[in-house]
Amino acid sequence: MLIILAVIMLVLLMMGYPMMVPLAVGTLFMMFTGLTFFGPDQAITWMVNGVGSWVLAAVPMFIFAADILTKGHTANRLLDLVDAFTRHLRGGLPITTAASCAVFGAVSGSTQATVVAMGGPMRPRLLSKGYSDSFALALIINASDIALLIPPSIGFIVYGVVMKTSIGDLFLAGILPGLLVLLMFSVYCWIGARVKGIEPEERASWGVRFKAMRGAILPLGFPILVVGGIYGGLFSAVEASAIAVAYALLLEVVIFRKVSVKDLGGLALSSGMITAVVFILVAIGAAFSHTLGTAGIPEKLLGPAIESIGQNQVAALALIAVAFFIGCMFVDPIVVILILVPIFKPLIESANLDPIHVGVIVTLQAAIGSATPPFGCDIFTAIAVFRRPYLDVIRGTPPFIFMLLIATFILILFPQLSLWLPALGG
Repeated sequence: MLIILAVIMLVLLMMGYPMMVPLAVGTLFMMFTGLTFFGPDQAITWMVNGVGSWVLAAVPMFIFAADILTKGHTANRLLDLVDAFTRHLRGGLPITTAASCAVFGAVSGSTQATVVAMGGPMRPRLLSKGYSDSFALALIINASDIALLIPPSIGFIVYGVVMKTSIGDLFLAGILPGLLVLLMFSVYCWIGARVKGIEPEERASWGVRFKAMRGAILPLGFPILVVGGIYGGLFSAVEASAIAVAYALLLEVVIFRKVSVKDLGGLALSSGMITAVVFILVAIGAAFSHTLGTAGIPEKLLGPAIESIGQNQVAALALIAVAFFIGCMFVDPIVVILILVPIFKPLIESANLDPIHVGVIVTLQAAIGSATPPFGCDIFTAIAVFRRPYLDVIRGTPPFIFMLLIATFILILFPQLSLWLPALGG
């Protein structure tokens, strides 16, 4: 019966239906074939409860703030700052691209917004310096995924809601892993530039650097405001998201004046549509996950693994990483988090794993999956934005995926990279 369920959902997915349809059909299949004894009324209750967490109110706010920043001048100011300090390095332009994606991701919290905001100005510059289009596209979409690790991150919010753990601790835990990935990408870019013989640009003067720093002071207040405010006890994650919107409006409408009041209606509509998709996925994913649980499927699938792994934390983390990596290759990362986290919760508890560290491993796999064929969401964002064929977009991704997998291996062996900042903070 489970094989039939998997085949039905896979067929629906391959036919092009949005992910919410296979999840809903899978839930109904389990109910009406006797795999679970609950009916549709209980499924509706689970769906309502799935989106009933107050913390999820932060999601539309952060999405709206990201849309405002993408429309405005923040991206250019952050790009100018990074460029002023890295342009003279060998491989300085791709390093600038990777670092700018990380910095803008820390401000917007959105991988797709980062692809749009940073990819637009940086791709032509990379091409003009002799870098291949496949390299430029792969760098942009993979560096943008650092946004999932550096706060604010919608992936961390969803994981925190499902796992019932601190959003503030998750935000802090993602900072060092995000910087680790950025360092690995930068080293790769430096080596690649030396191999290709691409000369660096002229060093920026300190006058240019000070001007760039002055221009970026206000945008850089975003991560300080969000993380510092949450961890300083000044406000909750939801309140931080509302303040982020207010801060974005202050910057782009009042100070920079790159976004007009007339633009806000369209931006709000766009944010609302994205939020609706996220919340529908969360609701149906919650019902599907609960239905799996009542059917005893997690125990059937993971029971032998839990017994064999026991207290071996490295083996448990490796199994979790592999499962989420494979899942995120095919399905939206939010859906994978909603479905697999409850399934793996018994293993997390039996192996005595820190849920914050697990959250970083899980979110890193979501970052990998966002740029990994066949269905990485940032791949299709790049196709739409840059109007390039699918194969051109994915051709340069293998080295970056390999580096992200190495980062996963390092984090599994050295959990302190994830846990040091949360322990330091509290």
